[in-house]
Amino acid sequence: MSLVVSPGIRRKLATKHNVTRAEVEQCFMNHEGPYLTDSRETHATSPPTMWFIGVTDAGRQLKVVFVPEHGNLYLRTAFTPTRKQAGVYFDAVARHRASTDE
Repeated sequence: MSLVVSPGIRRKLATKHNVTRAEVEQCFMNHEGPYLTDSRETHATSPPTMWFIGVTDAGRQLKVVFVPEHGNLYLRTAFTPTRKQAGVYFDAVARHRASTDE
């Protein structure tokens, strides 16, 4: 799968979130947990928007939001997660691991 980052998203990442494409790619490469579906009605897409909390090679934590479609990963955004967002994600990871260990 190839990561697709539009020029507009690339600008937003740089100016608003101070995130590079390389950091997003590192998060995907370093990621081991599940991807979560963004089930909020205001963010509904088809196919569904997915997200995860990843870590760059330098140890920076990022929330990465993307849409998988036609064999590609279309990046929607990436930014430093809030504590609440990180908590939601890591709680889901713990539940996922517990369910696969049974």
